[in-house]
Amino acid sequence: MRAKRERKEKSKWGMKLVIVAIFIIVIGIILNLAPNYIRKKTTGKIEVIINNNDVTDSMKLDAYVDENEIVYLSTKDIGNFFDEDIFYDNQYDQIITTSSTKLAVLPIEKKEMYVNSSKVKIYGAATKKEGEFYVPFSELKDVYNVEVNYKKESNILTIDSIDKEQTKANASKDIAIKYKPTIFSKTVDKVKKGDSIIVIEEAKNGWNKVRTTLGKIGYTKDITNLYKVRENMEPVKSIEGKVSLVWDYYTSVVPDRTGTKINGINVVSPSFAELVNLGKGELNVKIGQKGEEYIKWAHNNGYQVWAIVSNSCSPDIQDTTTEILNDYQLREKLINNIIDLVLKYQLDGINIDFEYIKVSNKNMFSQFIIELAPRLREYGKVLSVDVTAPDGSEDWSECYNRNKLGKVADYLIFMAYDQYGTSSTQAGTTAGADWIETNLKKFIEREEVEESKIILGMPFYTRLWEENGNKLDSKVIWMKNIEANIPAGVEKVWNENTKQYYIEYQQNNKTYKMWIEDEASIKEKFALMKQYHLAGAAYWQKDFETNSLWQTIQQELQ
Repeated sequence: MRAKRERKEKSKWGMKLVIVAIFIIVIGIILNLAPNYIRKKTTGKIEVIINNNDVTDSMKLDAYVDENEIVYLSTKDIGNFFDEDIFYDNQYDQIITTSSTKLAVLPIEKKEMYVNSSKVKIYGAATKKEGEFYVPFSELKDVYNVEVNYKKESNILTIDSIDKEQTKANASKDIAIKYKPTIFSKTVDKVKKGDSIIVIEEAKNGWNKVRTTLGKIGYTKDITNLYKVRENMEPVKSIEGKVSLVWDYYTSVVPDRTGTKINGINVVSPSFAELVNLGKGELNVKIGQKGEEYIKWAHNNGYQVWAIVSNSCSPDIQDTTTEILNDYQLREKLINNIIDLVLKYQLDGINIDFEYIKVSNKNMFSQFIIELAPRLREYGKVLSVDVTAPDGSEDWSECYNRNKLGKVADYLIFMAYDQYGTSSTQAGTTAGADWIETNLKKFIEREEVEESKIILGMPFYTRLWEENGNKLDSKVIWMKNIEANIPAGVEKVWNENTKQYYIEYQQNNKTYKMWIEDEASIKEKFALMKQYHLAGAAYWQKDFETNSLWQTIQQELQ
């Protein structure tokens, strides 16, 4: 009997052990199949939540908070999440950073910064620790247009962009916020009835993804009274539809356009300003009373005025361009002069036309545009930048970072002409459609410039080439003068590749060649603009054209 009881007791204990083992296995399956248990990859460091995304594991360096509760982020992490162009200026020992409408400069180890050239006192200082640069990020919330909150209780830093939509709600009862959308998940935070929480995603299968005041992200079903705190802020377009810009170039006397109207355009770009040679950022402004009358005429006709600011487009001023681009204080002086020009004359935008830039200044020209763009955008002004075709000589083509310029500027204007120019060793077209299309593909595919940022520049001129044995000469012929430069009886032949009429004739033992720019060739260029969904067209230059061309342009844009 006793042995029988012992066997029975052992059997009961065995069953209990089996049940416990099964229970443990079931719990393990629940925790591992539906990954609902918190598996922290990082401990002891500040968790960073940016726009409701936990980026802690993506941080290159740890964030930290000083004794004055100033939040610091490394320039590497700011570059990763907020400003990829944040820049350490070794010459002046300062950090330069930009946002949509702000340019901020922070001297190292000084509790001050300069925002759009105005000095601001701050309570933290940009600093260097163990070879890495850090900036007092919470002091730059107005620069980056963000809300910054650090919760010591949870050791969580939340950063929210003010221009992004945000929805909040209230807890409908005392609730537990779950790590994953299931009742089996661990609780990450508890919220009292009526407390406010941020709604990241509204209900999926009954579960809402939320963020608590402590910065904890999780799920709950129990919310009520959803309301939007703010909407997404979309950038305002300066021009509806396609840009149609004509460059109105002059050397000294502003053209008198009084009483005239140019059909088919919505922007005029007069040559109002250029760098003063060796002028340390000073501008030679060519406006005066005539220029003010010009601006009034343009605005009365509904045209925006994007003034050309150039470096005279000449190799002779290359050293001046180099000096300014490589010195922050000179760039700042030039930018302030441009802003003064825009505000004084109520201009709508600026067209930067810097040519013959040394290839060694490629990055610093981009930096100049990076610093200029927010200063103009602060006042709602447009920034367009003229660039050449991607492949060519160092100081003509390779000196532009088109990808970067396309990201920063409102528009890139592709000056699609002088395919064959004064330096060419053979006669050729000024702007063949096949060449233009090849380069547009480079802009879009290789340089990765958005189509909606590209304005296609078209020439209102061509070249008459003269071949005399081994000697080659050419002269520019304005479009309106082309017919007068074609001898009687010379036949025009359509070139299907260049989409232009071509002529060739002999005279005085010399051979003359011309690829004609006229309404037919301009229409073909508009076809490319439409095919590649570009931002619009620009025309070099006013008064080179035939009178009927503007009607053609108006029809093409419609």
